[in-house]
Amino acid sequence: MYKPLFDFMQSYYQTNGFIPLHAPCVGEIEKDFLNRCIDSTFVSSVGAFVDEFEQELADYTGASHAIAVVNGTLGLFLALRLVGVKPNDLVLTQSLTFVATPNAIKMHQASPVFLDVDDKSYGLSADDLERFLLEQTEQKNQTCIHKKTGKVIRACVPMHTLGFACEIDKIVAICHANNIKVVEDAAESLGSFYKEQHTGTFGDIGVFSFNGNKVMTTGGGGMLVTNCKLLASQAKHLSSTAKTPHPWLFEHDEVAYNLRMPNLNAALGLAQLSKLKSYLAEKHFLAKKYQEIIINLPGVVSLMPVSSPEYMLSSKPNYWLNGFLLKDKPQRDDFLQLSKNLNIQSRPLWTPMHQLDIYKNELSTQLPNTECLAERLVNIPSGVKCG
Repeated sequence: MYKPLFDFMQSYYQTNGFIPLHAPCVGEIEKDFLNRCIDSTFVSSVGAFVDEFEQELADYTGASHAIAVVNGTLGLFLALRLVGVKPNDLVLTQSLTFVATPNAIKMHQASPVFLDVDDKSYGLSADDLERFLLEQTEQKNQTCIHKKTGKVIRACVPMHTLGFACEIDKIVAICHANNIKVVEDAAESLGSFYKEQHTGTFGDIGVFSFNGNKVMTTGGGGMLVTNCKLLASQAKHLSSTAKTPHPWLFEHDEVAYNLRMPNLNAALGLAQLSKLKSYLAEKHFLAKKYQEIIINLPGVVSLMPVSSPEYMLSSKPNYWLNGFLLKDKPQRDDFLQLSKNLNIQSRPLWTPMHQLDIYKNELSTQLPNTECLAERLVNIPSGVKCG
């Protein structure tokens, strides 16, 4: 019953061989930038390509500042330090996310609190966030305290799931009203806008990923963006081993990290960024074609995300990964197996964080949307065609 969908995939990608979920496209432009970087002899964490990549990414997103780092996970880790997360703190986030999100929290010896996602964007539910804060927290000395544990809730990390922006303006307003800092996990949402503003720029800090399976890649890498000059300065300092400026002495004024993106990766990123507009145009075209086919397939409950006219008027997603909801887990698994048999890569969503053994004892709210989506959603090939 999925034949029209599989036939389209093979025709679109012009192959009867393996169709990956989302492969990078690297061509002559990238080779030219990399050769220029190699010829410069600056291939590590110092070089003109890093500075230029930061500026161009800031310009594209509309952020005042951008700081390049080695990957998105450590970008989240650094961002959480910058907003003051300390051992024994609580950090609000969603259970429906990639494991990097809570891992970055745990790296600070803090603990995640898992909230539900909404059924419009599949991102953090502003309603569940507001309900949790109203029922389970109190304010003491301009600090948000979890009443049952007495722990400080220092930050919130909403994630823009699969490139679809959550209701980030509401989330930021709720958090700031409760003295909670916001770190946007924008790993999957480069090129996504909400109410004509780029994701990652609503909260105190946003973090992007340029892993090989993202809309554009630097091989490995990430970027922090912020409109706060002080946070940007601290991010640059802490990601560069906290070395104080001096013509020759090695002086360091904090215990810090070596997290700067290498110049080689930044050169690749600049080349990819020059193609981003065309990548996004093709991804929007592909999403529309998928929607036309999937809506008529038997067994499909809905497209992804659920088509809310109000939400879609406010949101311009990058369509990083397309997908749809099936009626139950057995049907989802049947689709995944059939896709595998045809040499077409598809995938389910991540196992919800609260269902992993490593996070099953963390605080959480009721998570009906999270559990429903995790059991029924499939993602299908969404990369752009190379060549």
